[in-house]
Amino acid sequence: MQQEKTAANNSVVIIGKIMTELEFSHQIYGEGFYTFALEASRLSDVSDLLPVTISDRITDKNDLSVGTLIKIDGQIRSYNSFVEAERKNKLILTVFARDVKIGLDESDLKQNPNEVQLNGYICKPPIFRTTPFGREIADILVAVNRSYNKSDYIPCIAWGRNARFASRLTIGESIRIWGRMQSRGYQKKSEDGQTLERTAYEVSISKIEYMNAADNARAHDEEANAEQTDGAESAVENNAIDLTIINAENISETHPENAADFNTSSDTSTDTGINGATDFFNAERHE
Repeated sequence: MQQEKTAANNSVVIIGKIMTELEFSHQIYGEGFYTFALEASRLSDVSDLLPVTISDRITDKNDLSVGTLIKIDGQIRSYNSFVEAERKNKLILTVFARDVKIGLDESDLKQNPNEVQLNGYICKPPIFRTTPFGREIADILVAVNRSYNKSDYIPCIAWGRNARFASRLTIGESIRIWGRMQSRGYQKKSEDGQTLERTAYEVSISKIEYMNAADNARAHDEEANAEQTDGAESAVENNAIDLTIINAENISETHPENAADFNTSSDTSTDTGINGATDFFNAERHE
């Protein structure tokens, strides 16, 4: 019963194509685990290349050849790995397969090819910013409980209204997230000045809410009040602009436009996560 409850906290379904040969990872009590990269398509032309870990007891590994289209049901797992070259721990994410289907039919291909659901707790203060193009982004780190008193720490990114909601979250609050797992490349400067190519993995949030219904009602009221305030401020600004135009026409003068102010994010990657875990807050993002 406890395992079923914790399994419901963390669910991922991904349909994609195997892009690399299976590589042996580790063995526990005679059970072998292998890793490979799976390509999952988005609605756009962009694809995500995601790491997958699978047991040799789930399916014959000889059936998992490069180019095979499969469907995976599993969980997002995290673990700390010491990187000798950087002399520090990094948070490693993987899709842990609990079931796999080979030979997909038409109904499988009509499904969402990349779907994640998480129930967890905020374990770091959210990072909120606005890009030079005016897009609002919030990064959060979510702790998701699983069996045997373990937890997975999963970086997530929210956009727009979801980003504003996420920015108000505090450490320890329980939330529910829907979204997809995505990959993105970025560059990082090493201590000796070399430019290193890196890949980060995170959950792109499509929906987020509190686990508690009362908290959701409070959040809805806060958002409604914020929108009313923003609307009133916009009306004042519009009136001011109209008056400026009238005055300019009356006195036949030209007034330069005011430059928009934006909060820009740094291009320098920052190590974040549990125990100095991973680089995932910076670099280009695709919603």
